[in-house]
Amino acid sequence: MTAAQGDPHGASAEAASRSASETARLLTAGETTSVELVTDLLERIEAVDVAGPGLSAVLEVSPDALEAAARSDAERAAGRLRGPLHGIPVLLKDNIDTVAPSHTTAGSLVFGASSPGADATLVTALRQAGAVVLGKANLSEWANFRGRPSSSGWSAAGGQTRNPHALDRTPGGSSAGSASAVAARLAPLAVGTETDGSILCPAAVCGVAGLKPTVGLVSRTGIVPIASSQDTAGPMARSAEDLALLLEVLAAATDDGEDDLARSSRRPGGHSTHYLALLGDGHLGGLRVGVLRGDGFTQYHPPTDRVFEQAVAALSAVGAAVVDPIPSAPETYVSGGDELVVLLHEFRLTMERYLERRGRLAGGAGDVPRSLDDILAHIHKTPEERLDVFGADLIEEAAGTAGADPARYEAAREANWRRSRTDGLDRLFAEVDVVVTPATTPAWLIDHVIGDAHVGAGWSPPAVAGYPSATLPVGAVGGLPVGIALWGPPWSEALLLRVMFALEKALGPAVTSPAPSFAPSVGLRA
Repeated sequence: MTAAQGDPHGASAEAASRSASETARLLTAGETTSVELVTDLLERIEAVDVAGPGLSAVLEVSPDALEAAARSDAERAAGRLRGPLHGIPVLLKDNIDTVAPSHTTAGSLVFGASSPGADATLVTALRQAGAVVLGKANLSEWANFRGRPSSSGWSAAGGQTRNPHALDRTPGGSSAGSASAVAARLAPLAVGTETDGSILCPAAVCGVAGLKPTVGLVSRTGIVPIASSQDTAGPMARSAEDLALLLEVLAAATDDGEDDLARSSRRPGGHSTHYLALLGDGHLGGLRVGVLRGDGFTQYHPPTDRVFEQAVAALSAVGAAVVDPIPSAPETYVSGGDELVVLLHEFRLTMERYLERRGRLAGGAGDVPRSLDDILAHIHKTPEERLDVFGADLIEEAAGTAGADPARYEAAREANWRRSRTDGLDRLFAEVDVVVTPATTPAWLIDHVIGDAHVGAGWSPPAVAGYPSATLPVGAVGGLPVGIALWGPPWSEALLLRVMFALEKALGPAVTSPAPSFAPSVGLRA
């Protein structure tokens, strides 16, 4: 079956299904242009995302995307190539600042029609590398740090994002639109953000590859924040090669003078961000891969476990020394109570810094809120913010941390790092090089009454520790993708990409880059 057969917009299916790496080779060979590609994708977004299945994955297309593509083609014709991403379209999660004529909403209506006065540091890096910002992706409002109940992928600004493998299933969150759009072939690349699961979860349930870097590898300046100790941006794509391509550019977003964690001097000596060159040949001889089992990581959904076992066998087949299970794995890595204390305190401080910066750079243009109290007032007076669908209790709790005893925050942060690092992942990485575990179950049903309902998650320990993690599709259950989660020690992004690349070689693209069916539903219906 060709890419066009069964696709809701067959005219764009072939071009849209190409990887970023393949498209870059075609651009170099003069077999296509950036304008042709962007035109195809804009038409596809209109047909698939707005009309057709109606994914609501793209919150806004960039009004100047075609103009940027034309500049890219002109530079190429003049012999000025900015890098491997020259002319390649990229979607950005809509909590990443982009200047007018684009907007940045974090999924909320509180910013109105205003635009930030400066691009986020990572957006500057992308533009300097020649990438074309195609648009902004929908997300769980405020990156899912608003309240309960909540349905992943819903925002007042963008509505409910849907999973292209089954339209009544969740896209995961909070980088819902980024994952759904890449899976639906609306863009070859997208940038998501994660505090705890917001890249790995949507990537896994939408059937794409995603990587959460070490906290500090990529600047957070100009990103609507949650927590300075856990926030990071990261790449989402349909292959390890494309993740590497995008991560090389994101990793250049470092010394902006504002995000101390992202200063390149913090990287270990000899650390290389030439991820493409470090993908390897698909063989993992000598690499110790540890399998993490136990309560919360396996045994919560037997069909998911069966897919995971096939992935573990594939790792062994490509030469990895599989340690199954890791003998000294601790029982506890995180405490939800301590993590919430940290997130609430850091959310208030980092959000108010972000709002102050955005208001200052806007020069008074637009009505930018100045505090969490302003945001809460907006939510409570704006019916479209739908408190019945998405509560606001987390923002209310965070607003209440003003003046609270900082000792509680410090104690919670130290407890988080002791459990997740010293007594947790550091013990694992003394015995193995990479840890693998199931990412989560297949996508659950969208529910705007009860909210998200899932069990099992393979992302919290590295998220709390600030260590890198990644996911890749390794099979399916009932037509819904299932992903593997990979964890590595700090600054081991190249190692995670190498393992993902080997799995792709072993399992094949039909498994690791599943084509969406855009089915209304899967399974038995009442």
